[in-house]
Amino acid sequence: MFKGFKNRQAEISGNAQVVPLNVDRKPAAAAPPPIVPHDQELMDFLDLKSRLHDALLDRLNLSIIEKVVPDELRREIASLVTEFLTAEKKPFKSAQFNRIVDELMDEVLGLGPLEPLLADPTVNDILVNGHQQVYVERSGLLELSGARFRDEKHVLRIIDKIVSQIGRRIDESNPWVDARLPDGSRVNAIIRPCAIDGPSISIRKFSKMPLTLDKLVQGGALNSQAAQFLRALVEARKNILISGGTGSGKTTLLNAISAAIDHRSRIVTIEDAAELQLQQEHVVRLETRPANPSGQGAVAQRDLVKNALRMRPDRIIVGEVRGAEAFDMLQAMNTGHDGSMTTVHANSSRDAIGRVEQMVSMTGLDLPLAAIRAQVASGLDFVIQLSRLADGNRRLMSISEITGLEGDVVTLQDIFVFRKKGKDENGKIIGEFTSTGIRPRCDEELRAVGVEIDKSMFLQTEV
Repeated sequence: MFKGFKNRQAEISGNAQVVPLNVDRKPAAAAPPPIVPHDQELMDFLDLKSRLHDALLDRLNLSIIEKVVPDELRREIASLVTEFLTAEKKPFKSAQFNRIVDELMDEVLGLGPLEPLLADPTVNDILVNGHQQVYVERSGLLELSGARFRDEKHVLRIIDKIVSQIGRRIDESNPWVDARLPDGSRVNAIIRPCAIDGPSISIRKFSKMPLTLDKLVQGGALNSQAAQFLRALVEARKNILISGGTGSGKTTLLNAISAAIDHRSRIVTIEDAAELQLQQEHVVRLETRPANPSGQGAVAQRDLVKNALRMRPDRIIVGEVRGAEAFDMLQAMNTGHDGSMTTVHANSSRDAIGRVEQMVSMTGLDLPLAAIRAQVASGLDFVIQLSRLADGNRRLMSISEITGLEGDVVTLQDIFVFRKKGKDENGKIIGEFTSTGIRPRCDEELRAVGVEIDKSMFLQTEV
């Protein structure tokens, strides 16, 4: 189980190209922000774990780790820890001993200090700012966690472990990378020279149990009438654009409303990093690919959208449109692929339409603006706007119907909106999601295809 080896850093990373980074180079910019001080007990524990980890790397035969049962590996690590502590005459309580064995197991088999955070169901995002700052997001609010890396090289080793699992690389010539963990969590990592204060990791955790519309209603993100209306739109094969800022819940809502898609449909999904969790059986999942080290082999979303049209899809779902693929997505929506859905970064429904127009203009086809807006107005049916409010809660802010063109302007009408009323004593935003009193133009069309909705949901309520 144990034997010596020289190049332990290269073996643990599995990619020697990443190891020689100039992590000791001092940035020319100002000093990093102050770090919250730790008590001496924590510092002593981190120092001891660092030395134990070095001893473990000196003696552990990493080449057979994947073949070893975790229980057996744990016994081997516990034996080494006992031997080390005995030699140093350091008595440890049972809880401390188990903690250090657990953390060494995380170093060998997982992502070190990040493993407890990945296992914590209350944590949505993990944000590593250098080796001494690890923030987490809980309930929409950021807080400093107790997780720490021992130094910058430790962070780099964890980054390399993440990217090497999916065949990607990160070094000074390619200092950032998008990746995903085996459970589907989305990862972005960036290192020096672009990350001035040291390597940074951003992890958007993958929900093992995707939220349903009913759960979103229970959580206050929208009301039951709006949820019923969204199900009706999906069943009636309306084309939907979900808009919102970063972390506003666009993918969560897309997963939730996709549950209303007929299970007999053939669905093709297209994403930069696969994170959609569709419940249907007949789903083909496509994912983009970055260029290789020589700059060749990149596969963009637009390539995949074009290819998806040849795959006999009933519906196409693009995780997020960011560029010229918006044009091909609109073409699909206008040529029989009704019921398609996608998301976009924008702060309002009107801004979302403008963003789509801008992205279509990136195709280089020199299309007149009037033609682009005609494509948008005929291809898209509804825009759903989401927002993460100041209190950290994610809310559905509006459901807006695209009603056509007036001159050269795409027209919208709000069907449901969230109206803010103020804040309570705890800073929580008070408001109500309500109908505007406008019946959607597609009401008759919904009934024509057999989708029945309660007309009373469109009656305006007093707020």
